Amino acid sequence: MGVSLSEDLASLKIDRSPPPRTGGGGGVARALVTLGALAGLVAAGVVAWPRVEARLFKLEVSTTEISTVSPLRASVELTATGYVVAERVAKVGAGVEGRVVRVHVREGQRVQEGDKLVELDVADARRAVDTLRSRARAASARAAVARATLAELSAQLERDSALAEKGAIARAPVEDLARRVKTAEESARASEADARAASVDARNQSGTLRHGLIVAPMAGTVVGRPAEVGDVLSPLSPTSNAAVELVDMSSLVVEADVPEARLSLVKPGGPAEIVLEAFPDARHRGEVVAITPRVSRSKATVVVKARLLDAPKLMLPDMSVRVSFLQRPLSAEEQKAPPKIVVPSAALAQRGGRKVVFTVDGGKVREVPVELGPPLGDGFELRVGPASGTRLVKSPPDTLIDGKSVRERSDG
Repeated sequence: MGVSLSEDLASLKIDRSPPPRTGGGGGVARALVTLGALAGLVAAGVVAWPRVEARLFKLEVSTTEISTVSPLRASVELTATGYVVAERVAKVGAGVEGRVVRVHVREGQRVQEGDKLVELDVADARRAVDTLRSRARAASARAAVARATLAELSAQLERDSALAEKGAIARAPVEDLARRVKTAEESARASEADARAASVDARNQSGTLRHGLIVAPMAGTVVGRPAEVGDVLSPLSPTSNAAVELVDMSSLVVEADVPEARLSLVKPGGPAEIVLEAFPDARHRGEVVAITPRVSRSKATVVVKARLLDAPKLMLPDMSVRVSFLQRPLSAEEQKAPPKIVVPSAALAQRGGRKVVFTVDGGKVREVPVELGPPLGDGFELRVGPASGTRLVKSPPDTLIDGKSVRERSDG
């Protein structure tokens, strides 16, 4: 078996002889086929590269958005944002320190001037009043004693003076008595002054007892939660420790921040269109009532006040608003006309013979076909397409495709 294995191993050899020669045309043909294949791959790569690039790399883009505008956009001089504020506000505090024992109002309740709001336990104040009244009575008693003493000394001086004139008694004791009368007069005046002061203090402190019942100083609506039973109120911090805050809803106005450089476009008494952000489809006629005489240095803006000529039923302080200052007032027909949705011209692109936009959501773009109406401002009325407020790619490049990952360009 060992001899057989050795013979088999010896028979294993590597053939190192050169291959047989063939005709020269075969190698050239194979080379041409290889080059053709490579050229086809390169051409396919060139054609497909934009799509591959769009899928693999994030594109930095600027964005704009679809907006809702008034039909009177052509007559809008300036648009600014702001808030609803109340010109008449009352933070009702306590005139005396005490613990709340009864609350007569609730948040949102409408009250009239003089209505009960909160009752306080004023036991401490009542005890203080009793103490002052006692002091006033004691001061009055001391004043009475001083007056009696003065009367007695005055009578004695009158008798002794008569006797001294007749020589019945010496003159020196009479002079001493006269000086004592002077002292008694001063003491009586001082006692009477103390009695009056103590009486005034007692009366003033007695007046604070009525502050145990807190009443409404004006008609208004209770905003925020009123004080609760058990709360301790103090007159030392009437605003931060207010029992009830009232707002006169009839005094609501709009305050908008207008850039200082464009303040010349706003005139007192001028017309305006006001839209509450809570109800964006409702437009209200407004009028400029004041331009506040103060400029914000940090924002370079001036606060302009406007009132609504047809205020809605629900309008609350601190609601956000958009104010458009107009060249002319709104007519009844224009006020009823629905707002228009506008897509910026810069967001439109052409794909496959149709108009499209590219929405931005979650770092990716989506190609959305749109149907346009007539031109409006720097865009077109949008009849079919994304909703108002949707962010769009601005000036989309030709290579932008649906599903592309993008990164929004920073404004800075």
